[in-house]
Amino acid sequence: MKKIAAIFKNKEIVDRIFFTVVVLFIWRIGTAITVPGVTISDFSFSDNDAFGLMNMLGGGALQSFSIFALGVSPYITSSIIVQLLSTDVLPALTELSKQGQAGRRKIDMTTRYLTLLLGAVQAYGIIVTMENSSYITLAHSGFWGYAYIITIMLAGTMVTMWLGDQISVKGIGNGISMIIFAGIVVSLPIQFSNAFTVWLGSKLNVGLPVAEVLTGLFQFLVYVLVFLIIIIFITFIENSQRRIPVQNAGKGGRTAKYAQASFLPIKVNSSGVIPVIFASSLMMAPSIIVSFISGADPNANWLNIFSSSKMTVMPWFNNETWNMPWGLLIYILLILGFSFLYAQMQINPEKLAENFQKNGSYIPGVRPGNETERYVRKVVNRVTTIGAIALAAIAALPIILTLTGAVPDQSLALGGTGMIIVVGVAQEIGNQIDGLLAGKSFEEIKGSAGGLG
Repeated sequence: MKKIAAIFKNKEIVDRIFFTVVVLFIWRIGTAITVPGVTISDFSFSDNDAFGLMNMLGGGALQSFSIFALGVSPYITSSIIVQLLSTDVLPALTELSKQGQAGRRKIDMTTRYLTLLLGAVQAYGIIVTMENSSYITLAHSGFWGYAYIITIMLAGTMVTMWLGDQISVKGIGNGISMIIFAGIVVSLPIQFSNAFTVWLGSKLNVGLPVAEVLTGLFQFLVYVLVFLIIIIFITFIENSQRRIPVQNAGKGGRTAKYAQASFLPIKVNSSGVIPVIFASSLMMAPSIIVSFISGADPNANWLNIFSSSKMTVMPWFNNETWNMPWGLLIYILLILGFSFLYAQMQINPEKLAENFQKNGSYIPGVRPGNETERYVRKVVNRVTTIGAIALAAIAALPIILTLTGAVPDQSLALGGTGMIIVVGVAQEIGNQIDGLLAGKSFEEIKGSAGGLG
């Protein structure tokens, strides 16, 4: 309560929160405006494929094919690509990453130009795929019809990025993260409302016996409890880290006895939701490619292998068949693989060992150089194993609940990528507010000291 009172007493924080809410309100209005010249049919996405992920990150903007339908997905993809290329893959970008603030500005411009290119390709793919699937109908087909819609969708993406930049500068939290956060959170009340209707609402309307009503109430309360447990588990994983003790002998002839001790924190889930985004995109690629091929069946049975939410029918003896969740297994393996790949990029043991030697730092009991590199790599791999398994379990949980029939509807599935993002952004917002409160307290103490002087 004291923290809440301190927040409302701090004018800067209140102004930042108000500004963020206004910008998010403007963004929500944009997500409700359908692209002119497009008629939408009644359909729904699966939350487990690339389109479902885009729709979730955009707060349902793709479902309504709004002017913000692309959301920030092209920017996220281009940011990841630029980050990958900056790790000694493309020398020019690697050099820019070492030039401080000036280099960072050039890399940001490169990311935005790449966003336009990827956004145009992604928009065209979405239009063709949704049109072939009879999700949308265009008033004008042909080159100019596609160009018109793609231009509007690209403009929506750039406006979304601009709104995110405004939040970063004048609001609370990272702007892009806040937009994604708002898009996910806005769907939670609908999810709980649907759960209440499925397990309790229909029974109250019919007037069934008290025992059945109590059973429905119990099921709904268990649903809410499991939801809270999942959030606690995600929070625990996101905050978990392995601290490697590091000592710095310092300068001026200091001995190890007076060395300054510190820690090298290695997060259990250092890759965040990037592996899930990569895995979903790769799983969706075959379906998108098939939709581009004239005469190909976009609903062919073999494509179920690349759908994490569907079972693949397999032949058996005596002309019988059995179902196998190949898509889910491939999805989990991709998440595990990308988790290790991205963790090694985030924490490069070779560069870390080099920097330790340059700065005179060392890990107690481990020799500098190659031995330090091997030790850090071993720790990163062990920690990432736990994080990758946890991430795969969280991402696969909604699919497993749906495939097993534990929940009657995909929209009621618990866990998944959305909750990881919500927890991460919520922690980021809390840390920023704590920083602003600490800064205010320091100014007050400084002002009091100045008055005493």
